[in-house]
Amino acid sequence: MKLKEVINAFNDLAPVHYSENWDNPGLLVGDEEKEISSVYITLDATSDAIENARKKKADLILTHHPLIFHPVRRVSSDNYVGRRVMKIIACDMALFTMHTDFDVTCMADEAASRLALIETRVLEPTLSEDLGLGAIGYLKEDLSLEELAEKTKQAFDLDNAAVYGDLEDTIVKVAVMPGSGSSAIDTACIEGCDVLITGDISHHDGVDALEKGINIIDAGHYGIEKLFIPYMKDYISKTLPDLKVFMDDSVRRYTVL
Repeated sequence: MKLKEVINAFNDLAPVHYSENWDNPGLLVGDEEKEISSVYITLDATSDAIENARKKKADLILTHHPLIFHPVRRVSSDNYVGRRVMKIIACDMALFTMHTDFDVTCMADEAASRLALIETRVLEPTLSEDLGLGAIGYLKEDLSLEELAEKTKQAFDLDNAAVYGDLEDTIVKVAVMPGSGSSAIDTACIEGCDVLITGDISHHDGVDALEKGINIIDAGHYGIEKLFIPYMKDYISKTLPDLKVFMDDSVRRYTVL
């Protein structure tokens, strides 16, 4: 199968033109005419992930976060982006990224589904009232903040989650913003949410959120967004069944103890 056929299937799910204008998704390395028989899915094109994809003999690396984000003036071994790009090319692999285009079409809905939220809608509309970043919804039954934190850990297979708020607070209305969500705190407050579930919340953002009247569950940036990997594995298996799919098994070099 040609890479361009694989890309067409990805764009059917999350059209690249749905991405934010500051983003850089799409085909970052490779030739659309390349034959593809296997895909390695990971959140980031780290050196470990690229090496594991090579060992699996993958033809294509599919990531959520773009390896090439800022303008690149040169590709050389004296910087990490250049080294990774050179290795991908040397191993005859391609690199494709689905970032904010995936966020607005799939990520928030899947996160809300895992939390079993009902009456859901977009938290921050971007393209239309029905397409945007994050989601708002209601719990099927009221939970305490502590109970919801435990539910969040189970939903996203987490060992830990940081909580800002009174663990006995009753939670009815929930906002979820996969990735870095500090910018969504004010919107979640305006929408009358009892809690925002997101990642990358600083101490000051968490404390300020409580002053604004909203609790925070910080599930980590990777913690929620890693759902991209099994989601895309399922999608590829259904829509492109001839492709062999590998899920990321690279070493994670950060740990919450």
